Amino acid sequence: MSVHAHRRDAPRSVPTAVLTVSDTRTPETDTGGDLAASLLTDAGHPVTHREIVPDEPDAIADAVRRATAREDTRAVVVTGGTGVAPRDVSPEAIEPLLTRVIPGFGELFRALSYEEIGSAALLSRALAGLREGRVVAVVPGSRGAVRLALEKLLLPELGHLVAEAGKTR
Repeated sequence: MSVHAHRRDAPRSVPTAVLTVSDTRTPETDTGGDLAASLLTDAGHPVTHREIVPDEPDAIADAVRRATAREDTRAVVVTGGTGVAPRDVSPEAIEPLLTRVIPGFGELFRALSYEEIGSAALLSRALAGLREGRVVAVVPGSRGAVRLALEKLLLPELGHLVAEAGKTR
């Protein structure tokens, strides 16, 4: 089956949770999470849950576990905690939870980011993968990074990713 056929047959609406990893953001100042939710909603993907999670590995892992356990959620977008600073621990907290990593997501994100911000793109540790039949994408928390990741990568393939993630052997 061609990629076009897969996209054509993929779900048009993917219920998605948005988690923001930050020690400083509040619901009023979470502009990256707001943008993610807005882009998802505008594309026809309802946001099932929003949460701000502290930059603590256990808290991040617990939030992802809860989000992927929800019956009404097929994907999770995590913003923040992907840099190289000591408090940026989203990849370390989330990658062990994934049953399959999708390396192309992070690779393509950094390549596209390089076109926009140059060599600073190498500081991003964006990643995506599958957990319990759900898609989990982890992106930097800046509005520019959220827009790039969602508009160029995640939104065009979200239905396709979810359809593939839900298949059984």
